[in-house]
Amino acid sequence: MSLKHGLLGLLNYGSMTGYELDKAFKDSLSFFWQAKNSQIYRELDAMERCGWLTSERVIQNQKPNKRVYSITDSGKEELTNWLSSPESDIADAMRIRSAFLMRVFFAGERSIDQSLEMLRTYREQCTESSKGMSAAQDIISEYGAVVGDDRKAEYWKLVALYGEVFYDASLNWADKAIALLEEMKR
Repeated sequence: MSLKHGLLGLLNYGSMTGYELDKAFKDSLSFFWQAKNSQIYRELDAMERCGWLTSERVIQNQKPNKRVYSITDSGKEELTNWLSSPESDIADAMRIRSAFLMRVFFAGERSIDQSLEMLRTYREQCTESSKGMSAAQDIISEYGAVVGDDRKAEYWKLVALYGEVFYDASLNWADKAIALLEEMKR
């Protein structure tokens, strides 16, 4: 997946401002695809030059002006082509590229206490992220109502389920790793 296809997918649900796109992206796609605000706006500009979307400047009183983005027929075609392309990215979903795990691999160069601290911090972050995944169900319901298509929301729930299972597995691994290091310390 690329950022542009995620943005096209969101715009396919309806026109949005850059701010609304950024919020929708963070609420729905950020578990598996991170993008900074500046990257989103850079992609929007590039996609407008490609003809995949249009924007309209809206003048507002008492508020800053805004741009509202809409997907074009060409953008819908690009989204459809991407969704229909061979699933060569399935293998990517099964690959792990983690600087953290590489750090764990070489942690024998550090003290056990330092490694335990690193793993406990990881566990805390997983716990916080897991809480965010629990809140995803409310967000899915909210966006599902906006889109007006329960079937589409079911696919969003599948991704949220992946996130929940991912964090459960990460917490399970962290607990086992911490227990092993604490046993080594004795």
